[in-house]
Amino acid sequence: MRRRKPKTIKLPRVDQREIQRLLGDGRTEQRLVRRGQVLLAMKNPKTVVSELCQQVGMTRIGIWYLCRRYETIGLDAIHDSFRSGRPRDISALERVSVERLACSEPSGVGLEMTHWSTRSLAEIAMQRGLVSHIAHSTVSLILQNADLQPHRNRYWITPTVNADFLQRASRILYVYERTEALKAQNEIALALDEKPNIQALQRTHPTQLMRSGQIERQEFEYERHGVVNFLVLLNIYNGKMRSCCLEKNDSEHLCKALPALLQPFYSFRRVHLIWDGGPSHTSVATASFLKSRYGSWLKILSTPAHASWLNQAEILLKSFDVRYLQRGNWKSRQHLIDHLYNSAPEYNRLWAQPINWSWTRRDLHNWAEKKSA
Repeated sequence: MRRRKPKTIKLPRVDQREIQRLLGDGRTEQRLVRRGQVLLAMKNPKTVVSELCQQVGMTRIGIWYLCRRYETIGLDAIHDSFRSGRPRDISALERVSVERLACSEPSGVGLEMTHWSTRSLAEIAMQRGLVSHIAHSTVSLILQNADLQPHRNRYWITPTVNADFLQRASRILYVYERTEALKAQNEIALALDEKPNIQALQRTHPTQLMRSGQIERQEFEYERHGVVNFLVLLNIYNGKMRSCCLEKNDSEHLCKALPALLQPFYSFRRVHLIWDGGPSHTSVATASFLKSRYGSWLKILSTPAHASWLNQAEILLKSFDVRYLQRGNWKSRQHLIDHLYNSAPEYNRLWAQPINWSWTRRDLHNWAEKKSA
């Protein structure tokens, strides 16, 4: 193409709307934004090209080339042309071999390592003759294209999905689905959970507060002042909590704390109490106490084994921990206890809201069918 002076272009309304959409999307790459701005400007005969060059950071030749390319291929001109790039040095079979190695355990090839890194994968792949030579950066690209992440892992508990599991989970999900209907019948749903053994740690030196250019720094060394067991009761309808601290996380202290926690709800015809299968909940002493004191008024719904995530109080404790326990510095065990008692009303005032629980009994049975397939 000969280098000619940039001239105005005809930009259809459809293309204008698409360019304006891209410009309004904050995720659009800047080189595409510049090209879109050029096309919008060059449809106006009054546009001064020299000023446009300064505005978008392009040369006159670049603007001319973009306009001519738009006239040839349309709006695809704002995107980069296809480039074949450097030919691959690693064959498809070698790439698959590296992927298979990454999906195996290091112990399977006689190593004591517990997991792979890109450097160890590159080294072992060459030692075992899977490839003649490969850089760890190439291994990283292979893993990225295959969506493999050997540097990451997460804990997982596999529940036993049987008839008992489905029955227990369905009862709890039934309550979550019908909270308003139960309330209309003068019944209320509550959830209870503990955060045991919260350590009362005091840092040996004061925390250095955040300032410009420096994050907050907390002393590594600390002094222990004992532990506190924190018990919370969640009102599922409004997300508010009642709480107390237990001397020990056992059946005896739980039974002593329950009457005070449940006292505001005695006016309801029935209480549905959701908790997990912890030892203090399932002990004979606790069952005997609940039966003798509350009878059928208190209906206990225990989560199945390895499914405490069905208990909304567990979500509450996580939210509370993030706001009121992380970075804590306690001068004594009593200081931590006072903090917990003072924090609960503040949490209710500032953060309490019903949990938007969307997982239903239908989702449960669909999930169970997939696991059994």
